[in-house]
Amino acid sequence: MSKHYSYWFKQALQQEFGQDSPPSDAGQPLTQDIETDIAIVGGGYTGLWTAILIKQQQPEARVVVIEKGLCGSGASGANGGCMLTWSTKFPTLKRLYGEQQAKWLVEQSEKVIFEIEAFCKEHDIDAHLYRSGTYYTATNQAQRGGMAPVVSELKKQGINSWQECGDNLSRQAGSERHIEGYYSEAAGSVQPALLARGLRQVAIKLGVEVYENTPMLELNYGEPAKVVTPAATVTADKVVLALNAWMLDHFKAFKRSIVVVSSDMVITDPIPEKLGEYGPEQGAAVVDSRIFVHYYRDTRDGRLMLGKGGNKFSFSNQVDNMFNQQTQYLSLLKNSFQTLFPKLEQQDFAYSWSGGSDRSVTGLPFFGNIENQSNIFYGLGYSGNGVAQTRMGGKILSSMALGLDNEWTRSGMTKGPLGHFPPEPFRWLGAMMVRDAVRRKENAEDVGQKPMWLDKQLAKLAGAAGKADKITG
Repeated sequence: MSKHYSYWFKQALQQEFGQDSPPSDAGQPLTQDIETDIAIVGGGYTGLWTAILIKQQQPEARVVVIEKGLCGSGASGANGGCMLTWSTKFPTLKRLYGEQQAKWLVEQSEKVIFEIEAFCKEHDIDAHLYRSGTYYTATNQAQRGGMAPVVSELKKQGINSWQECGDNLSRQAGSERHIEGYYSEAAGSVQPALLARGLRQVAIKLGVEVYENTPMLELNYGEPAKVVTPAATVTADKVVLALNAWMLDHFKAFKRSIVVVSSDMVITDPIPEKLGEYGPEQGAAVVDSRIFVHYYRDTRDGRLMLGKGGNKFSFSNQVDNMFNQQTQYLSLLKNSFQTLFPKLEQQDFAYSWSGGSDRSVTGLPFFGNIENQSNIFYGLGYSGNGVAQTRMGGKILSSMALGLDNEWTRSGMTKGPLGHFPPEPFRWLGAMMVRDAVRRKENAEDVGQKPMWLDKQLAKLAGAAGKADKITG
């Protein structure tokens, strides 16, 4: 059975190969043993940014990337393409890392938005990138005021990029459901698979050796370490594991560090005239204030993509069944779409898909050395907010792999996971209980009713990181 790739990845394949499925000769696999300075396992955003940043700092280093499928065919090419920052997560960052580092991380998360835009221009990556900002909104009375304390704190730190929206919010954000909102220019949207494939091309031009259709079967510790693949072995002085949720397939120690949760998306046929009249501003990303958020943006060819996070929680963190499938929540998304955009008059969608997100306890990624191996590094846990932050992850991992002592390697994010989920089956049962309570709570709030007390208490477990720290994936 052929894979049900995301709309974005099918579009990227069409652009690259002239068809919306990979040709039989796509993706050169590794067929002979090699030795390298640094081996990177995983050809998504984190792995490719890490490879690029290493080569930019040490052009003479031999860097090899192996990818089990095609670069960008996993989470990097299946997400919604919303380029967001960590500014709304400032309270969580402050609680975990202290005020000064929280401030620095927010600043860096906004800085990389502009860096990615400049990088695409410099390297002629046509990734449909629009740095058109983001709207963070309330769609019912219960959500009003949730963002104000965060903005107040950001102002005190001198790092606030948000401004309160006025009477034009519903027109700017493309829905009359928005009753309160804030706008930041440090955000936007991108065709995520085109960005991933573009990063691959830049990496190759810099001299990175990229082998696709080359899964890691085994990692043998030592100095050097050995990465075993189906047809060959990579012997490497250092190894970077950039596997997203697939880390769990190889390293059981992370089984309780993340939970794999789906983010499901639908996209319309081209409706440029209707979007011109009723849709959001071109290229802007819009996110509401639910715990399991709605997020949406338009596309260059006049479509509207709507996504919703926090739907399916994978039992025992099985990963593959979360990717490259049609959404199982089409009716839920259809109801959300018709509620948000009645004037677009869309009864059906051109395409739907589901992607998995590696949700950490804190909602933030973490990095470190695997099982005290000083030459093997990893990063994961972006929690559905990684389109831009993976460049930061690349800065952390490239600095660690190159043995640098800098603000990235000294970051609190390099201390490994800062919390664990309960073991199965308690994790999955608890996740289902909390998810359903959140749904009941937010459905009640949508119609102006008071949620049940128990649902409110359970929902706090999902939104414990703070009102503006939501689950997008």
